[in-house]
Amino acid sequence: MKLRPLHDRIIVKRVEEERKTAGGIVIPDTATEKPSMGEVVAVGPGKSDDNGKVIAMGVNVGDKVLFGKYSGQEFKMDGHDYLHMREDDVIGIVG
Repeated sequence: MKLRPLHDRIIVKRVEEERKTAGGIVIPDTATEKPSMGEVVAVGPGKSDDNGKVIAMGVNVGDKVLFGKYSGQEFKMDGHDYLHMREDDVIGIVG
């Protein structure tokens, strides 16, 4: 990817969830919600404090993160869907 986010922004690619229930029933696309978990594909340098010092980011490229249902802005690039959001929108890192 040739996109470098600025400041405390990250680019996330949603992780597809399983579309089958435990009993083997296939759930159609229209009945599923968008997943709130994704993989970080790009990270900005970090936020600047009042003195101009850059505060390092807490997430890294490759981390799987949880985020809010309505977090970020969706965009399409090279045929893939991505989310652009602030680091503050991340709930946690799935380890």
